[in-house]
Amino acid sequence: MNLIEILLSEKLKNKNPMLDVFGSDHKVLQIACRDLTDYLKVHWNLVGKEANECDLVDKLERFFNENPRELEEFIDLWTGMWLKKWKQRVKLLIGNQESRRWDKVTRTLKNAEPLWRRLKNRREMQEVVVSTLIKNGEICGTSILAENLLKTELGKNKKSYVNKEERVLNVVNNTLRKARDLARSRGPLIFVKIDKGYYSMT
Repeated sequence: MNLIEILLSEKLKNKNPMLDVFGSDHKVLQIACRDLTDYLKVHWNLVGKEANECDLVDKLERFFNENPRELEEFIDLWTGMWLKKWKQRVKLLIGNQESRRWDKVTRTLKNAEPLWRRLKNRREMQEVVVSTLIKNGEICGTSILAENLLKTELGKNKKSYVNKEERVLNVVNNTLRKARDLARSRGPLIFVKIDKGYYSMT
């Protein structure tokens, strides 16, 4: 378990004792860790740098050793903001509830998947979109939202281009515009499908 996981698991449990972050709610902790990592990369200007993961770990450990109290206060504040966003952004779908409404979106994402996997610079594309979301006030599910926005644009963007670079540039520009609008919107953006059996067992 890394430093971010240790710090966040403690804060999430403090703020919501009902969360089982090492059991049934482990996915919540994983998403929060990814979101905090993305947030810190943007905050510390590490987006687009090759060794940004290593730089982030070094910076975080230095911060922890030099100002543990300040870091703890920051994590506490960030966790509170993140949980508020989580409640606003994540909606659980039980069984087939509203599934027809999302069939078209799911199809678009599936159609884009093979092309997405072939893109060599997809990580960089995703980082740029994540950075735009964060700079516009979105801190919850940023990697998930960025990837889905890019895939949706790829799936819809059927125009023929002179070359791959032109297509990628067009997709990124359109996605950045949508990311800015999305960050300013209200209401759920991430829908998690849950089997009805999960609730009948509890």
